[in-house]
Amino acid sequence: MRAARLIRLVLLLQSRPSMTGAELAQELEVSERTVTRDVAALSEAGVPVYADRGRTGGYRLIGGYRTRLTGLGRTEAEALFLSGVPSALRGMGLADAASAARLKVSASLLPELRDASHTAAQRFHLDAPGWWHEPETPELLPAVADAVWDDRRVTARYHRRDTEVERELEPYGLVLKAGVWYLAARVEGEGDFRVYRVDRFTAVGPAGPTDRQDRHDRHDRFERLADFDLPAFWEERAAQFARSLLREKVVLRLTGEGARRLPQVTDRTAGQEAVAAARAAGDPDGQGRITVTLPVESLDVAYEQLLALGPEAEVLAPPELRERFAAAAARASALYR
Repeated sequence: MRAARLIRLVLLLQSRPSMTGAELAQELEVSERTVTRDVAALSEAGVPVYADRGRTGGYRLIGGYRTRLTGLGRTEAEALFLSGVPSALRGMGLADAASAARLKVSASLLPELRDASHTAAQRFHLDAPGWWHEPETPELLPAVADAVWDDRRVTARYHRRDTEVERELEPYGLVLKAGVWYLAARVEGEGDFRVYRVDRFTAVGPAGPTDRQDRHDRHDRFERLADFDLPAFWEERAAQFARSLLREKVVLRLTGEGARRLPQVTDRTAGQEAVAAARAAGDPDGQGRITVTLPVESLDVAYEQLLALGPEAEVLAPPELRERFAAAAARASALYR
């Protein structure tokens, strides 16, 4: 533990002209007294660390000293490609590996380029979760991520409706969507890929006999399909899921403004396709309106969404939804008389 911290300290000083004891303590998550002891240990080991005294003082390396401990390990290299999503790294337990990787890259750069990571971080930031809710990191996410990195089979128990199911899975990839973690995996012995919400897992452990001592046993590994493309798989599966939600249909007569705004208040793809199909089928009527057939999740959802269009949309069918809008229009009219 201390050896890793000493290496990080040297890399920090190598990547910057000078750092105060307080800055080093914050980066290394230790006390300033520990930093003082670590610097003394490095000096005794022959690393030329110099301490400037005074208010503007700090620690620096003398004479352009450069360590050769800048080679990236596999975990660090992989984590570096995720460094733009810090919350995801923390959730998967890879924050330390990514930090070490960034330090090594920074230490290997020319002096005039060593602030590149800082300047980029101050200009671009990804905040993946949606508004108005605090995302929670699933307790078992680090275990799942560990299996994904190592291509290891796992035995997982998870909630499915009102029951708990156990499956032996080949975990291929993790996806963070609007603050929710999903796992793309194959069930052992089956060919199809499935998607699981990680927060529904109740237990994740090594596959096979439980008396194995080595969690990286070769028998626990699976042969990853070379042509599996996680982004393409997720895009296709997400589109299928979105379409599966649209179980009802409503018929609308829209003004030009209503047609423009329909994709903004309903499912975007469904709204765009409905308007395009209506325009391809014929010209607008004498009042410039078009008639569209729109897939919706339910009549209740459609009611809430289409109210936002006001007089720009007229519901033609089904009759029960048209009656709800007629009643809402009557109530609104009474209020504004």
